[in-house]
Amino acid sequence: MAVPILAYHQIAAPPSRKAPFRSMVVHPEAFRRQMEWLKKLGIQGVSLREAMPYIRGEKTGKVAAITFDDSYANVYENALPVLQEFGFTATNFVVANQIGGSNIWDAPLGMAQASCMSVEQLKHWHSLGHEVGSHTLDHVRLPQLPMEEARRQITHSRELLEDLLDEGVSSFCFPYGDETPLDRVLAYEAGYSAATTTRRGRARPGDDPFGLPRATIRRNDSWLHFVKKCVVG
Repeated sequence: MAVPILAYHQIAAPPSRKAPFRSMVVHPEAFRRQMEWLKKLGIQGVSLREAMPYIRGEKTGKVAAITFDDSYANVYENALPVLQEFGFTATNFVVANQIGGSNIWDAPLGMAQASCMSVEQLKHWHSLGHEVGSHTLDHVRLPQLPMEEARRQITHSRELLEDLLDEGVSSFCFPYGDETPLDRVLAYEAGYSAATTTRRGRARPGDDPFGLPRATIRRNDSWLHFVKKCVVG
């Protein structure tokens, strides 16, 4: 079975209609309804790390990987209780230099400031069985960087998170979905087991584990759109 990897950003009340990238903010009530749909469909929500045996074809069953980009505090506040209620796990891709900070990379785009999870919140997230993955040090566009800086962003972010959690970090997410074959190699060399992109589709056994597709969930997705993303891709 092909595995959907769901990609979320913020879980909060959406900003005003004129706000840029408003579609990337999913209302908490919509998120709850989407988790209810997974349950109705008999799909277990799991972290990317837990989904990998299914993606590789080593296990069978109905699962969906739930991932959150950027480690927003509103994910901790609004999504974590729902995940706990439904018995789901998820992956949180962290911008390592902004733990306890904010989405400063979005400022040039005119997006409103939003807080990122604190050290305490990340540790609690991890203690509940959820996965922490890396999203680089500074949410950079890796293909625009010299190779050694790209390597530092990919490798050192993993090291910082492993020191923080005292556990290995195996999942990586390319910021903006920007990546090249070289960036995939750098992620492999850094010690990750998988990396996600923004390429659309569901993950299958033949996919490059360092170029996994995802289904981005948006503010205005209807229940039918959500279900289609889970079962069709």
